[in-house]
Amino acid sequence: MAASLDTIVGANAERSRSHNRQVVLGRVRAAGEIGRAEIARLSGLSTQAVSNIIAELLSDGLIKETGRRAVGRGLPALQYGLNAKGGFALGIEIRPDAVFAAVLDLCGNTLASKRQSLNAPTLSDVTETVLRVRNEVQAKAGVRAGTSLGIGIVMPGPFGETGIRGNRSGLDIWDDVIPSTWFANALQSPVIIENDANAAAIAEHISGVARGLQSFAYLYFGSGLGLGLVHKGQLIEGAFGNAGEIGHIPVPSIKGTVLLEDAVSRLSLQKHLNAEGIEATSVHQMSELHRKGNEALQDWLDRAVEPLEAALTIVENMFDPEAVILGGAMPDSVINRLIEAVDQPERSVAHRSDRVVERFLRGTSGRMTATLGAAALVIHQATTPRISATVQ
Repeated sequence: MAASLDTIVGANAERSRSHNRQVVLGRVRAAGEIGRAEIARLSGLSTQAVSNIIAELLSDGLIKETGRRAVGRGLPALQYGLNAKGGFALGIEIRPDAVFAAVLDLCGNTLASKRQSLNAPTLSDVTETVLRVRNEVQAKAGVRAGTSLGIGIVMPGPFGETGIRGNRSGLDIWDDVIPSTWFANALQSPVIIENDANAAAIAEHISGVARGLQSFAYLYFGSGLGLGLVHKGQLIEGAFGNAGEIGHIPVPSIKGTVLLEDAVSRLSLQKHLNAEGIEATSVHQMSELHRKGNEALQDWLDRAVEPLEAALTIVENMFDPEAVILGGAMPDSVINRLIEAVDQPERSVAHRSDRVVERFLRGTSGRMTATLGAAALVIHQATTPRISATVQ
């Protein structure tokens, strides 16, 4: 497994130059402002190596001088921080009914976003829509030639041939197509392909409630229900990129044993409301129903508590996260109510007296979480080294 930021160090002659750039850039991003000597001390690189990389990053416009700070005796040390305008990342989320896009600057600030409905979830329509929204948001954000860090694309899983293909929340158009190859050719750019739950987890890690956390789980309410797992700053993806398909585990409920996604997801809430003659397809409509104390929505909440508790207990005991975060395309008020309603069982490795964060947290990135996460994946890749070593 990848090392945490505290143990990831730079490599000298025997390691790659790109790795060392990631180490230095990651230190700058994590600290906000930092000097050369401190980077060298934390990374294990020589001061000269850090100075050379700093010079490159300044020349490339990825970092900037932010002033001087007194550190002991002598001349105050020159500090460096990320240059927000030095690079831009494009994120695209493909859902069964729409394509979302967003552009982030290097500091994770959202510069432009767009939603475009799909005429039909076919390969040609999805591709044409992705190209259109890509051009529109980049123009709106003022992305200049040569400043794009890359493109992240997310969609519901699972990927490849699995025993849970054909689920209601997925897309079938990739059965005979490799998405990474297809979009690299269509967009004429390298792309990162990820499932929506993993992308949402990285969005919270870059600029949301998980900033400062190194190991956490993210329960994502998207088209279905997914789980993004981050351990020591790196995603746990599984052998084929399908780790975290939590929506398909059996859990107890008022109806007996059911799949978690059939009891606790946006689709299950919509189905429950439809059975009561209520149509609510948007986050705003669901939020209004909750605000007005709608009985059908309250009944769904009451039914969702038991299966959600079972799932959260499984997640805590299997992965020992610092926290489990709940978020995505579900009203904040509904997520808050779920968190308030679930018990925090004592028979869990998460029940400990030295906790510094709450066991269950609501995400802060909202319904665009996975879209922002697609772009955040690009920033994460640019600033997070994967080679680990130990400071001697």
